[in-house]
Amino acid sequence: MLSTIPAWIVVCVFLSGGLGAVVRFVLNTSIQRWWNRIFPLSTFLINCIAAFFAGIAAAAYFYETVSYSTYLLFVTGFCGGFSTFSTAINEMVGLLRGRHVLAAVAYFLVTMFIPILCVMLGWVVGSLNR
Repeated sequence: MLSTIPAWIVVCVFLSGGLGAVVRFVLNTSIQRWWNRIFPLSTFLINCIAAFFAGIAAAAYFYETVSYSTYLLFVTGFCGGFSTFSTAINEMVGLLRGRHVLAAVAYFLVTMFIPILCVMLGWVVGSLNR
């Protein structure tokens, strides 16, 4: 399958993913400077933002506003590098290990359901241009 994708697209997804990771690092660090509570707000917000943008991109691709290559570049590259499900899971485990069970359960629930709503909202916003 990889052989059917032009090399320049693979390189662009690679670079876009790196850019997403850098943006996540800057935003994560900025949020953590003023948020010093148990709930891992920075990862939650970052994943919600990524889900919202993925919804916009999905609608744009569905309505043929952008090409498949652009969609792939943005969602797989930038949003893939920007969002971080593995960090969210690690933070849930950290909350449980710290015996913050209620916070872990709340974090699990909002991490699973709010981003879905963000994708749906992004789809609505992305559909406005059709």
